[in-house]
Amino acid sequence: MDIILKEITKSFGQNRVLRGVNLHIRPGEIHALMGENGAGKSTMMNILTGLLKADSGTIIVDGQEVVYKNNLEAEQHGITFIHQELNIWQNLTVLENLFMLKQPKNRFGLIDFKKMKEIALAKCKEVGIDLPLDAIAGTCSVGQQQMVEIIRALMSNAQVVIMDEPTAALTERETNRLFEVMARLKKQGVSIIYISHRMEEVFANCDTITVMRDGQTISTRPTEETTMEQIVTDMVGRTIDEYYPARTTIPGEEVFRVEHFTQPGVFKDISFNLRKGEILGVSGLMGAGRTEIMRAIFGVDPHESGKLFWHGREIHINKPKDAIDYGFGFVTESRKTEGLVLDFSIANNIALPSDSRLAHHFWINGKEEFTFAQKLAIALGVKAQDIHLPVGTLSGGNQQKVVIAKWLGMDPQLIILDEPTRGIDVGAKKDIYDLMNKLTEQGVSIIMVSSELPEVLGMSDRIMVIHEGTVAGILESQGATQESVITLATGGK
Repeated sequence: MDIILKEITKSFGQNRVLRGVNLHIRPGEIHALMGENGAGKSTMMNILTGLLKADSGTIIVDGQEVVYKNNLEAEQHGITFIHQELNIWQNLTVLENLFMLKQPKNRFGLIDFKKMKEIALAKCKEVGIDLPLDAIAGTCSVGQQQMVEIIRALMSNAQVVIMDEPTAALTERETNRLFEVMARLKKQGVSIIYISHRMEEVFANCDTITVMRDGQTISTRPTEETTMEQIVTDMVGRTIDEYYPARTTIPGEEVFRVEHFTQPGVFKDISFNLRKGEILGVSGLMGAGRTEIMRAIFGVDPHESGKLFWHGREIHINKPKDAIDYGFGFVTESRKTEGLVLDFSIANNIALPSDSRLAHHFWINGKEEFTFAQKLAIALGVKAQDIHLPVGTLSGGNQQKVVIAKWLGMDPQLIILDEPTRGIDVGAKKDIYDLMNKLTEQGVSIIMVSSELPEVLGMSDRIMVIHEGTVAGILESQGATQESVITLATGGK
């Protein structure tokens, strides 16, 4: 299928989101679509698949001008959009998800489960995917659920599959499996539009890269004819000389210590310390227990035994409020489900943990709350027309800045950042790295959990590696390599 988008424009009120976008998707190619959050990538794909209507411009599919009324019509014509938030019915089986609203019937008018399984197995074999068809979808890994979406699309004879940040929540093994499937689909003539911020994945698996910035297409180049540096420049409109800013803060005395922290079946005998102004990176494979350890330290989840010390004095944290009272902040892994109230305004979200300080006689001073939130929004570079808008209208990078602003408003002395740059663009990442450096210069201590090894190596003073719920080792960042971290993460010495 050959798709051409010409001079597509789109505005939401006074906010012009697309400004004459052009894109050409050729049959059987993997075409990366890159750009900062808010560049217009998802809006353009929503217009292509009929979820939104363009203000002007033309969509040409196989030589014919088209306008799809909705995403169902786009799917019927072979274009499927697999969103970052997967469209899976968690309480149904994998097989039932594959045939939702499309179940074949037998001669008695009943659902023909035998035929459903035959069709599903044949399609899985064709693509090289092994799915537990009888399993409840909610019990499957995110990678398996993503494969369900892909098989479901292919069973509708999809010729173009749009994938939005498909590897954001996948393990390394699941990611590699996804790329194998993509390569098979490409050989079968299926086109893939691959939206991602992960440079290494794009350069390793995509044929063409289109960069968007501020609602415009800036460049389209064959992958082999460009460089990561050029793509970054196209994305942000400037060169980023040092992707990871130099660490200038020298960590001071110990401020926090964990001793023999244990929750049976989750993590065991976790011991480490954290110094003033230090960034302690936490690495390990998906499922190793990194997030679970941090949640227990902050009092979100329980622990059975172990001790915590703050400035040499033993403390007891049984719930998040206890941690907050000690001056701890926690930017959780899932900003949408745990870090933000999406229907609340940007200002409300930023002020939420500080409402007790802003309240007078049980009433919150709206003007004081606005001033408080506005100051933090400006300091963190939150891009929004008005901080009274719902936080759910912001791009992923700006939502992440709001989550961080929320905790910074409390003047924390220790802040846990769990996957602080997941799903956000290169420009927003650089802003967050600069902020982390600034915080440590002010004496704030940071624990940073990250699945991105270059990020861990580039931003940490020391690196704690977790393997199967235990501390496999703690490395000084100077001299640490990807190989040494991976060796510890996989149980090596």
